[in-house]
Order: sequence, then C-alpha cells, then structure tokens
Amino acid sequence: MDLYLETSGVRLRYRDEGGGCAVILVHGWTLDLEQWDSQAAALAGEFRVVRLDRRGFGLSSGFPSIAGDCADLSALCEHLGLESVALVGMSQGARAVLQFAESHPRMTSCIVLDGPPFPAAGGSRDIPYEYYREMARNQGLSAFRREWSGHALARLRTADPQAHALLARMIARYPGRDLTHTAGDAAAMPPAKGFESVDRPALVMNGEFDLDSRKESARQLALQLPQAECVELPDAGHLCNLDNPRAYNDILTRFLERHAFPSTGH
Repeated sequence: MDLYLETSGVRLRYRDEGGGCAVILVHGWTLDLEQWDSQAAALAGEFRVVRLDRRGFGLSSGFPSIAGDCADLSALCEHLGLESVALVGMSQGARAVLQFAESHPRMTSCIVLDGPPFPAAGGSRDIPYEYYREMARNQGLSAFRREWSGHALARLRTADPQAHALLARMIARYPGRDLTHTAGDAAAMPPAKGFESVDRPALVMNGEFDLDSRKESARQLALQLPQAECVELPDAGHLCNLDNPRAYNDILTRFLERHAFPSTGH
C-alpha cells in the first residue's frame, strides 16, 4: 500500500485509497500516516483518501518543516492530478492545512482542523520543545519517547489495546530530527491572527478532554475563519480520532459529504 514521491530533495511516503472527491489527511507531531487507519477505512468507500508521512516523520526523509509541508502537499496534489481537495489536519498538521488553504484557495474545497495548536495572543505553548530538545540530545530519543508518552497530548483515554499499540508504534518510528539536529524551529508558531482570508467551510474539532489551551486555540481560530463550525467529541482526549473513532468518523463523513466537492474558489 505504501507509495513514495520524490520532491524538493525529500522522499515522502503516502497512501492513496478509494475513489471520489479527494481528501488529504495530515498527521500530528511524532505521528505518521498510520494515525488515520480507521478514517481511511471509513472514508474510502465514498472518497479518494490520500495520507502522507510529513517530511521528517514516519518513513519520509527530510527535516520537519511547516513551510515544507505546504509545498509537499502542493507537490503531492500535482503528482496525483488533484485539482480540488478537502484537507484534514490534526494538531501540528493543522498548521500545514491552514497554510495550504491560504496559499491555494482555488484547490481547497474545505478544511478540518483537529486539536489545532494556535494560541490566543500572548498564550504560551503547551509542548516544551526546548526541554525535549535538550533531553533528546543529552539522553537520547528513547528518553524523550518515554517522557513524551506521558504528556497529556500523547495519552489515550480509550482502553482499546489496538489503539495503544498503534500509538506506541508511531512514536517509536518518530525519527526526532527536529529535536536532535540544529536548524530553524520546525514547529514555529504562525501569527495568532491572520486567517480571515481562508474563506472555506471549516470544521474545528477537539476532544472533550483535550487540554484547555487547545480548546481555547480552537475557539480563537474559529473566530478568525469566516465559515467555521466547532465540534467537541465525547469520551476523547487530544488524540480524539484514536480515542473515539466511531464518533470521529461519523462527524467527519457528514462534514465532507456536505463540503468536499470541487471548489469554485476566488
């Protein structure tokens, strides 16, 4: 099932399943395309589901970069001949989705932003990147992975052993290049305001037990987006597509059925 695309000096792993209007799924930090296994299975009967390992994550090469993610999404669309896409971005992946929608309005039919990390003005980060960088460089990635697995953003609420095993495998695959190599801040925060130009149907999601900071980020972001609606998934934390996949897939499918048709953008 794995396919690969060479672009801008990196080799991206992706999967392309189903048929119909195209939906691209973009994973969060320390994760990869297998985060979306349940969603791909649920959507592929009705939509063309494309998912990728972002550069520097999973089995893709390169150094993590939000700006690079946007270029990679564009290259993947060109490679697959996609002229209109719906995009689903989880956590850090929501930044790439927003940048793509802002840069490619004619190609974007709608967007879904799951647990987005955009803080209100003056807000603080909820991931201590510098602390994790120091740990990874001084104690190794194994120490970081143990520490990160206990963070609220990386913990599951579900008791499903398959979900726990999947999450553990993804974190174990995370190459950690943005922690162990010195380069620009691959997780650099975009401005807290400025997405009013993304005039596309947008679904902003959080799990019921997501961090308050992420819920506030979602509220602030939804205020900026001209066509946003907000949803809170029950019985789920930050990783709500793994915690409560049935409810997640139902909400996602209904939103895409309403909005994932070719854009007539301006």
